[in-house]
Parts: sequence; C-alpha cells; structure tokens
Amino acid sequence: MSDQAFSLWVYLSQTPLLWLVVTLGTYVITDRISQAFRRHPLCNPVLMSVVAVALVLWGTGTPYPVYFEGAKFVHFLLGPATVALAIPLYENRRVVLRAIVPMMAALIVGSATAIVTAVSIAQMFGMPVSILVSIAPKSVTAPVGMAITEALGGDPSLTAILIMLTGVAGSVMVTPLMNALRMKDWRARGFAVGLASHGIGTARAFQVSSLAGTFAGIAMGLNALVTALLLPVVLGWLIGP
Repeated sequence: MSDQAFSLWVYLSQTPLLWLVVTLGTYVITDRISQAFRRHPLCNPVLMSVVAVALVLWGTGTPYPVYFEGAKFVHFLLGPATVALAIPLYENRRVVLRAIVPMMAALIVGSATAIVTAVSIAQMFGMPVSILVSIAPKSVTAPVGMAITEALGGDPSLTAILIMLTGVAGSVMVTPLMNALRMKDWRARGFAVGLASHGIGTARAFQVSSLAGTFAGIAMGLNALVTALLLPVVLGWLIGP
C-alpha cells in the first residue's frame, strides 16, 4: 500500500460513516449469499457478517471503539425494530390469543430451563460465581441480559458475547432440529427459537414464516421479562446467596 493510500485509509478509518457503510454493505452482501443458498441455516447473514467485519477490523488494525462509532447508528435502530414487531403481532392477534395458555406454560418452562441448564453445565466445569451469573441470561435479548448481569454482579461484556453466540447457534440449528423432530406448527417453531435465541432467532423465523416470526417476537419480549423475574430466584437456588 502506498503512503498516499495508507494516509487516506487512516483518515477514513476515523470517520464513523465508513464503518456504518462497511456494516451495512457487509450485511447486504451476506444476505444475497444467503438468498443464493435458499436461506440455508449455515448461510446465516448475521453469522457471516460478524465474521467478515471481524476480519476487516483485524486486518486493518482498527480498535472496536473506533468501529462502534459508526456501528452505533445501526445499534440505535434496534429499539425501533423491536417496536415494529408489534405490526405482525397485531395482524395475527386472533391466532395469538387462541394459543395464549400453552404459550404462557412454554414461556415459564423454557425460561427456567435455559437458566438452569446453562448454570448447571458451567458449575460442572467449576466456573466461578461471576461467570455463572454472566452465563445465566444468555437467551435474553442483549440490552436486558447485560443489565441483569450487571445488577447481579456479573460481567456484561461476557454476557453480550454469550448472547450473540446463543442467537447465532439457535438460528443455525432451529430449522434442521425442528425438521428432525417433525414439528410442523409454525407457532411452536417460532416461539421456541424466539425464546431460546432472542432477536437473531426471531430474524431467522421471519425469513421462514411470518407466523413463526410473530410468535418468535412474542417469545423474545416475554422471555426478557420472565428471566428478569426468575433469574435471581433460580440463581439463589442453584448457587446460594
């Protein structure tokens, strides 16, 4: 790279707009790849985007705080995007109301299971309490999960990483797993992935079926509330005060 090109790159790398364009451009490309492979679970655009952007940051030696100055504009849109989930919920309100009782039962059982299994497995490997607390809200959407972890004395940064990994893993696994279980009810499929894999799983559900996406969005929102209430109680039972 010539001195002039290097100087130009140094200048642009400090500009927030550059990293916003990199983020959006990367997602557009990976989404096209996902479409080309007919939305195969392994061709998840979020997973591919994370890997691609991470490689760019590593290759250019760009610190994450510099990158986030541009990416924060996308981060800001998470709130409006979550609120927009109310539109398919309203459109499918009659279907949702007919399934309200089994949904509530699945919500409580699923939320408790997500906490207990994560913490119990970590305990088997002798993880310290701070790690156990950070792992527990892995199936909750990131802002809520990080806030819960911070309030309970865990590491919010670790929680954010685990939440991302959980979301990507769930979105990749959900279709082949549900097909293997021969589960054909889009309501159940969507609710399961939304509860276990929050926003990334919900995005995957909408790619497959709008009805599945609706129930995934409901599960994501309600699981954040239920986990915030259950987590202190369950952690007190599993690891003590």
